[in-house]
Amino acid sequence: MKFYLVRHTRVNVPSGICYGQTDVALADSFVTESESIRSRLSGVHFDHVFCSPLNRCMQLGSLLDYPLQPDERLKELNFGEWERLTWDEIFESETGKKWFADYLHEACPNGESYQEMLYRVESFIGDLPETDGNILVITHAGVIRAFQVLLKDWPVKKAFDMPIAYGQITILERQS
Repeated sequence: MKFYLVRHTRVNVPSGICYGQTDVALADSFVTESESIRSRLSGVHFDHVFCSPLNRCMQLGSLLDYPLQPDERLKELNFGEWERLTWDEIFESETGKKWFADYLHEACPNGESYQEMLYRVESFIGDLPETDGNILVITHAGVIRAFQVLLKDWPVKKAFDMPIAYGQITILERQS
């Protein structure tokens, strides 16, 4: 089984804002970026196409013209009370400092930890239908990193050291 993991296109959010599971508008470059993604995926047959239910992923999926199977487990990390705050504001708070020191285990206030997100992505992977073909997943950088941790057995730090650009396609294989 081969995964084609696509990060959504650029968003219309100022740099430095935490937006995790908040539905945010897409940038004006959406059509150009999505056409580039469509071109890079052309000629690849997908047995299944899954998508985060957040608008920034659903809009991309609908423009790519695939039958989408939305799945809640493909949402970005739930930053809880930190959604729409600046990363500086988060880091300056005591709970922010605690979270940055151990984001793997420490949950965001009324949100989740990275470990909790890993569990939901692992659950998604475990529930996939058997196929020797390709699966397209339209999702977020944090989820793509979770796939790298789970399928490539990467340490979490290594996954976070690898940048994932807007519109990037990451291809991973799952051994049966």
